[in-house]
Formats: sequence, structure tokens, C-alpha cells
Amino acid sequence: MQARRRPLHQRFLFKLSFKYLSLIKIWLRVLVRLFVAVEIENSDVLRNVTRFRDAIVSCSKGKGIKGVEDENIHLTLRFIGEVPDSYVPQISECVSRANEFTKFQVRIEGVGAFPSVSRPRVLWVGITEGFDKLRAIRNRLEECLRRYAEPDREEFVPHITVGRVKGSYDNVCLKNVISTYENTLFGLTQVSKVKLKKSILRPEGPVYTDITVVDLKDG
Repeated sequence: MQARRRPLHQRFLFKLSFKYLSLIKIWLRVLVRLFVAVEIENSDVLRNVTRFRDAIVSCSKGKGIKGVEDENIHLTLRFIGEVPDSYVPQISECVSRANEFTKFQVRIEGVGAFPSVSRPRVLWVGITEGFDKLRAIRNRLEECLRRYAEPDREEFVPHITVGRVKGSYDNVCLKNVISTYENTLFGLTQVSKVKLKKSILRPEGPVYTDITVVDLKDG
């Protein structure tokens, strides 16, 4: 006995429902927040950097200036942002291209604020040596990463964020601290690894997890 076919309008609704169900699955894909970074591998240099961080935090009462936790201090090579988790293997493959580069040193020196010391939102320590090699790695990865993330059109200015202004603070105190550390040499640190990290934003602060760790070649 031949199966009875659904009426035309029911078949149409079924196809429409299936189509929208597929779209909903796409919309509900899990998104992950990613970035590519290098870290301060020299513990003495990191300790010097955290002294500056503690000094700027002391210029605010409460949470006016939020310092970056020791374990979260890093230099961002490329902020990727939120992407579907299905892209993670391909993005990891992109980041693995860093293994074409040899280990090198960066010189961490000087401090500043974005957009300016008079109107600070982000407080940072600077990089005065190793800039070209950081840029070269970033450019190499970008050739691949742009397939999976929005192009990063901002100028690459290597720096290490150590604090963010969230509320009120003592302006005179902060300017004095920045002036004191303005030309400070925090030290030299080797860059031997490039990391793809996942960031989970929480009220108490972000939690970073390594997804891919790429070892650079011995020089």
C-alpha cells in the first residue's frame, strides 16, 4: 500500500522548520574568545613589572584602578575575539606557523598610558627591543588568521597591559608613579613560546587558558 503523502502546505512548513532549525543551530554555536600572546618568561623581570603595577593600583581607593593579575600579564600579538569553537583547530594551525621563528629577547622598558597620561584608560609597560621580531611573527600569523577572524586594522604597538582605570583615582599620585618609572629598565626576557589563549570574562576578572603552545626554534 502506497504511503500517503503529506499535503503540500505541511511539506512546505516541514522544510521551512528544518531550514530555521539549521539556522538556529548555527546561531547557537558555542563562541570562544581567543587571542595570541607571548609572556614574560623571566621571573625577575615579571617581579619588576608587578612592582609598577602595585604602585599604580595604590593610587586608587577600592577598584578605581584594576591591576592585571600576575598570571595574566602578557603581550598580545593578535586579539582574535569571539569565533565559533569549530574554528579552533584551524586557528591553532595558523598559530603553529610561529615555529618557523627562532627564540629572541625583548627589552621591557618604560611605561605609559592609553590614550594619554592625562586621560588614562590602559596603563602599560613598553617594549624597546625585539619589536621587529614580534611584528614579523604577527604578520606571518595574520596571513592565515584573517580567514577566521576580522582583520585587525589597528597599528601594532607592542606593550604589556598592567592595569585599567575603572573609576576614581588620585591623579597626582598616578602621574608621579608614571614619572618615576618612565625610563625604568625592567629587564630582558626571552621569547621562546607563542601561545593561543582562550579568555573567559568573569566579574572578578578574566580567566585565561592555554589552547596551543608553540615552541620557537633554537637560534
